[in-house]
Amino acid sequence: MIVSNHQSQLDILVAFRLFFPFKWVSKAEVFKLPFIGWNMILNRYIKLKRGDKNSVEQMMADCKNAILRGSSVYFFPEGTRSYTGIVKEFKTGAFILAHKMKIPILPIVINGSKNALPKHSLNFHGKHHIRIEVLNEIPYESFAGLSVEETTQKARKLIIAHVDEHRTAG
Repeated sequence: MIVSNHQSQLDILVAFRLFFPFKWVSKAEVFKLPFIGWNMILNRYIKLKRGDKNSVEQMMADCKNAILRGSSVYFFPEGTRSYTGIVKEFKTGAFILAHKMKIPILPIVINGSKNALPKHSLNFHGKHHIRIEVLNEIPYESFAGLSVEETTQKARKLIIAHVDEHRTAG
């Protein structure tokens, strides 16, 4: 299970630099985009229609199947990009799945992308230093005794400790 903060549409391209296989969980609207959406369908990425209970259940089943086939699943648990870079509250879906499947969580931090391609913009804004940092895996044994909510907060706090906007804000 891979979880990451989310600052920009560029985060997706940055994450592909990891060069290991995973399936994205993405909002259903992205699958309708020409070329990008077609590619997502062909790669069997995982669709989620926000606020739709049946879609959430299908997404969880698709994630489980992808993991059973040997693929990691990549979540942006904030659910949407941050305008400011300050990490929003995490949704629990990825962490429910990690608990149910007894799998480790791999936290990833992306810094520098929000100013390069701000939310709701298609204009690149100059030259920026964008970094991706793969943190130490959180083994299942270290959160097995925690609730889903406690696990969610544990991962969020770990990511926050490495996000530039949190280091300069506090």
